[in-house]
Amino acid sequence: MRVLSGIQPSGRLHLGNYFSMMRRMIDYQAKTDLFAFIASYHATTTVNEGAVLREGILNAAIDFLALGIDPDKCTFWVQSDVPEVTELAWILSTSITVSQLELAHSYKDKVAQGIVASAGLFSYPVLMAADILLFGAQKVPVGKDQKQHLEITRDIAQRFNNKYGEVFVVPEPDILKDTELVPGVDGRKMSKSYNNAIYFFADEKELKKSVMSIVTDSKGVQEAKDPDASVLFQIYSLFLDPAGREELADKFKTPGTGYGDLKKALLAQVLETFAPFRKRRADLLADIDSVMDQLQIGARKARAVAQPYLERAREATGLAYRKK
Repeated sequence: MRVLSGIQPSGRLHLGNYFSMMRRMIDYQAKTDLFAFIASYHATTTVNEGAVLREGILNAAIDFLALGIDPDKCTFWVQSDVPEVTELAWILSTSITVSQLELAHSYKDKVAQGIVASAGLFSYPVLMAADILLFGAQKVPVGKDQKQHLEITRDIAQRFNNKYGEVFVVPEPDILKDTELVPGVDGRKMSKSYNNAIYFFADEKELKKSVMSIVTDSKGVQEAKDPDASVLFQIYSLFLDPAGREELADKFKTPGTGYGDLKKALLAQVLETFAPFRKRRADLLADIDSVMDQLQIGARKARAVAQPYLERAREATGLAYRKK
């Protein structure tokens, strides 16, 4: 089973990225043929400074490596190191209509947030389709907000195959469950754009400020609290096994523990969980050449898979016009 997913280097990575995508990818590499990439082209729809994007790409790669992605067990690369993806995106753009792209929820949401409605932002789902189809991905883990984009990918692949023959694998979605969605400190989905994220590689002072700002109700120490209605409980639960979650729920329901103490316990949990990853990240920062080498190797592996798919598309469409 070939699984593919990518993450944008458009800012620091947070608990939402880790629990909804990064940890899943690290788990997948042990049991599937995993393709994981840094979506650098996609990030240019919102990041307009070269130095910022350059730093974001490198930091995202280092974060992923520090958290446990293993280039020996998967294919791990930076999107813009595989130029085949942009050529395929152009070819695929003729298998989707403007009216279909206008229906994309993500495009509407970003424009509503004040992001400039560039042609790149508008055609984002086509580039995403190229990311997936170029590598023969069979399964793509996505949250509900990206499900529509994957449906567009499936539609493009089916249209292309109906027109030219069976060139591309039609991928299946692996939809993130509601229970796996990570809330931010204000209760909305954790997101950089909402300014409600907890950044796991932030220093202790910043982490403490974020954790202590998690919204709670006004119930006091000697009042029972409802874990099912608590953002604090939802975030804390991400770090626990079923027995741990049950124990935490009992603390909420039993008078005697205040929200302040629960937040301090969560902060300690975050610091403990990410401590070995912080050490690994520091080692990687001290050896940037090794990181660059791993990314180059990953790009070569990715291109070796991408090129045959692109060549089949070129042959099918007639772009490869020279006789062999």
